[in-house]
Amino acid sequence: MQFPPLYAILDASWFSDAAALFAAAEEFSAAGITLLQYRNKQGNARQMLEDARDLKRLVGSRVKLIMNDRADLALAAAFDGLHIGQDDLSPDAARRIIGPDRWLGVSTHNPQQIAQADSTDADYLAIGPVFATTSKAKPDPVVGLEGVRRARELTRKPLVAIGGITRSNARSVIEAGADSVAVISDLLREPRKSAEAFFEVLR
Repeated sequence: MQFPPLYAILDASWFSDAAALFAAAEEFSAAGITLLQYRNKQGNARQMLEDARDLKRLVGSRVKLIMNDRADLALAAAFDGLHIGQDDLSPDAARRIIGPDRWLGVSTHNPQQIAQADSTDADYLAIGPVFATTSKAKPDPVVGLEGVRRARELTRKPLVAIGGITRSNARSVIEAGADSVAVISDLLREPRKSAEAFFEVLR
């Protein structure tokens, strides 16, 4: 599985409206981002599906699209994959819904969760938060670079690091063993320029 070094997360709560979210997605694609997660923790299902379908039409031919949490919406919007957390569907249940061909990612926050997720047929695992983050109201404890190193020892699956990752610390995260960094806030100020700057760091 060829996993890109930069995994952009479009969190709807960071945008004033859907138009701004779509504009960011277009800029990410223009910068060369090929993996994008749509996350909406507050939206209703109808609006999320409408936005997801619009994202698919806009960038779906150039970008692999991952739905956060909602297996039903991943199918309905014809997304390329699903990302689930520890409080969502189990990986086995999620796989039964999305089928064998879509990517399945699982969030983990400690060695025990990494080991458990590694035994499933998840395609990739996420570890974090690596650094302090403001993107979640109740974040899990920070794992630090040592947490990334430990996770790397426990799985051969592609490993995505998330949480507080910026252009200034992304290289250290990759050097600790992550295959990819997932980023929200440090990509959004000027999406295209920020993404291009990340690619420079991650080369």
